[in-house]
Amino acid sequence: MSKIGTGLKGVVLDETRIAFIDGDAGKLVYRGYNIHDLAQHATFEETSYLLLHGALPTRDQLDMFEEDLRNARAIPRSVIDTIDRVKAAHPMDILRTAVSAVTALDESSNDARVDVALPAGVRLIAQVATIVAAMHRMRAGKEPVAPRRDLGHAANFLYMMFGDEPAAEDAKIIDLDLVLHAEHSSNASTFAARVAAGTGADLGSAIVAAIATLKGPFHGGAAEAVQKTVEEIGDPERAVEYIKEKTEAGEKVMGFGHRVYKTEDPRASELRGVAQALGHQKGNDRWFQILTEIERAMEPYRAKGIYPNVDFYAGAVYSLLGIPEEQFIPMFAVGRMPGWVAHVLEQYQDNVLIRPLLEYTGPRHLRYVPIDRR
Repeated sequence: MSKIGTGLKGVVLDETRIAFIDGDAGKLVYRGYNIHDLAQHATFEETSYLLLHGALPTRDQLDMFEEDLRNARAIPRSVIDTIDRVKAAHPMDILRTAVSAVTALDESSNDARVDVALPAGVRLIAQVATIVAAMHRMRAGKEPVAPRRDLGHAANFLYMMFGDEPAAEDAKIIDLDLVLHAEHSSNASTFAARVAAGTGADLGSAIVAAIATLKGPFHGGAAEAVQKTVEEIGDPERAVEYIKEKTEAGEKVMGFGHRVYKTEDPRASELRGVAQALGHQKGNDRWFQILTEIERAMEPYRAKGIYPNVDFYAGAVYSLLGIPEEQFIPMFAVGRMPGWVAHVLEQYQDNVLIRPLLEYTGPRHLRYVPIDRR
């Protein structure tokens, strides 16, 4: 019997030059750059260029890349109509359907080649933000807001969501959040994208596979669950007892633990101060106080490698900016687009069908019995 890696845990799929994670040290690197360095200095546009091209852009390269994103922001009216027809569905189902529609209409993106997928990927990075903003407004009974060319990616996203030009500080926070979510090596959705790309499927199909995988609560839904927990606790003084009851009942505390990190997720440390400052600015210190108390209650589990992950603070940040819980997972997708595209491009460069084995444990020598004798 061959060694079984349940859930492919610890199994190395292939080589990559996109991201490096040291789970024991709590280190995340994009194309050689530490996430803390990028979080403090790079924009989402710069980070996207880095992930797609393997190097930080020059000023001229960044200007051209930003122009390509601006040119691609608008989505066809038929895609808007599609969103309208399915707007009562789960937001991730709407996103999956809209991305499928927008790529189906893009006849230039059908070939599974790097030279085709790269420009198509840039277009999708821009369009997914527009789709998520449009879906949010249409579910609320409002008309979509057309994108603006004079705003950066994060600021334009907030503008399309709410119809007003956002404060520079709010746009900077969303920009940071998108940088932190842009890439995370071979997580479940990225693996799904690479499996689809490995069959020779086009970029759009691979991204739809990633979106479908992200919908699952074990992957994309933690930020929403954390925020629901915060709202259910309601009072910081109730947090410790609440967590004690959950852990004694054997229930998972969402926002803690990670398949890779055995110490604090470095992305969580970037969002902690942001959540605190934003809560104070918005006149809501209570949520951060509850999060702090939850962290304190979970300290005994650090010996088992269970620390806060990126989702622990993301939900509070989104809520304080007015983004509803149902849009948290689509927000994840807006940020992760450049990482998904980069992995599809890397898969295409030396493509091979991804076909793992399963260890069969069922019976092997049964004999067929005619139906009238069963």
